[in-house]
Amino acid sequence: MTRPLDPAAISEVIEMALSDHISFAQIRDQHGLSPDQVKALMSKQLKPGSYRAWRRRVRQFGDRREFYK
Repeated sequence: MTRPLDPAAISEVIEMALSDHISFAQIRDQHGLSPDQVKALMSKQLKPGSYRAWRRRVRQFGDRREFYK
């Protein structure tokens, strides 16, 4: 079980996840969150339309680059 994240850590995870240059592996290494946990956090913290746009962008990058997010 991972420890609860403080508001500053949540903000940092969101910023990292929104970046096109940081992978889920880097987020896991720094904060201990799996990709599914990052997606759940983003779903809770972002507006529904913003979350869908983010997931679409991550999926498109994944389709183009084998090792992206």
